[in-house]
Amino acid sequence: MTAESQTAVADVEFTESSVRRKIVVALDLDTAKEALSLVDRLAGRVGMFKVGSQLFSSEGPAVVREIVKRGQRVFLDLKYHDIPNTVAHAAAAAGRLGVSIFNVHTSGGKAMMEATVAAATESAQREGLTRPLILGVTVLTSMDSQSLQTIGVDEGAESHVLRLANLAREAGLDGVVASPLEIRSIRNNLPEGFVILTPGIRPAETKDDQKRTSTPAEAIRAGANYLVIGRPITGAPDPVAALEQIVKDTSTAH
Repeated sequence: MTAESQTAVADVEFTESSVRRKIVVALDLDTAKEALSLVDRLAGRVGMFKVGSQLFSSEGPAVVREIVKRGQRVFLDLKYHDIPNTVAHAAAAAGRLGVSIFNVHTSGGKAMMEATVAAATESAQREGLTRPLILGVTVLTSMDSQSLQTIGVDEGAESHVLRLANLAREAGLDGVVASPLEIRSIRNNLPEGFVILTPGIRPAETKDDQKRTSTPAEAIRAGANYLVIGRPITGAPDPVAALEQIVKDTSTAH
């Protein structure tokens, strides 16, 4: 594990600064112009920005480089899932972009995850770079136990997430991407320092297509290291004001 993964869980404060460091703003937008405008408005107010398949498919790696060039941290959310050799090469390329975190699907298997860690580590050492945290995607927040049954997974969502989280740890990953509902189970069963990045974070009044969700305060109390928040901020008439309200509400929730 990297030094960051070993120390991340030590920050459990509900101060404004600690809450801000945990927030990852999802740049699920169509253009670099939109994304970079939002980055400039929110820079210094949050811990990281997420570039996912929507923005990456539109603008490619150039937008990631530009965000990093602005001094901001990036979570590259492309959920790599392929044969080990292919994902290993993608992992090395992600590291060269300067991202702080990227992810792979744990369902790709232990060999794929091990190849990813080896390639990212070797590339970083060779080029004198800091290796990104590598997280394993467990079960998407749009799915639940009933959804899993339709694809042949008979165990419940929590049990399946825990199984995949243990596989990720065995393969050498730094942590997992898991819904708020599985945080406590992972914390109770995985070693200290195992990073949990949590999507499905919504203010209490928000409703959308994600099924396994929680508020920022609930996720922090459960033990999340990072909170991915998208539409409640990016879809707001004033994203800065929306973010600041979330920070205020969360930092006073304890």
